[in-house]
Amino acid sequence: MSLLETRKDLLADLNIDADTSFISLDTMVKGETKYVRDLRINIKNALKADNLSEKEARLIALSIAVNEKNEYLIDAFTNLAKEKGATDSEVAETHAAASMLAVNNVLYRFRHYIEEGTYDKIPARIRMNIMMNPVVGKELFELLSLAVSAVNGCEACVRSHESTLRKSGITDKKIFDTVRLASIVRGLSLSL
Repeated sequence: MSLLETRKDLLADLNIDADTSFISLDTMVKGETKYVRDLRINIKNALKADNLSEKEARLIALSIAVNEKNEYLIDAFTNLAKEKGATDSEVAETHAAASMLAVNNVLYRFRHYIEEGTYDKIPARIRMNIMMNPVVGKELFELLSLAVSAVNGCEACVRSHESTLRKSGITDKKIFDTVRLASIVRGLSLSL
């Protein structure tokens, strides 16, 4: 299969018009890098992870697309999530979670960088009522939070969300599938 065919199939998998131009993807195809094939295989496999439901995987992918502000992937993963039963409320909450985590990741990463502990004593004063009773459920909300925090590089946030998930009985494999999916969507976002 040629890289042009792989490009076409990748975009078809995401329901993106094959005539759409993408600087990075098109550069990779023109330069004949085999990564185009890897990218398609990686995203297909990550969306079919053994330890995530198809709806969970697509909402996690959507959270990263929102975090990366990639409109093509936001549309693609919104539609793919809805095909797997996601409601408008779940999609909206996924957007809200990505936004909230962007705020938290900056603040808690700052606190982590400054090791003296002075700032840990100051209340965050950031409203996070969305976390109290999430539409997507606490488990998926924590998975979304972990995914976005991992992509944004907030060590304190990653540790907190991973710990919460483990304490609630979520397996290491499900946690790992979540972070792997987040990393692949991040790479996909840089390609489209």
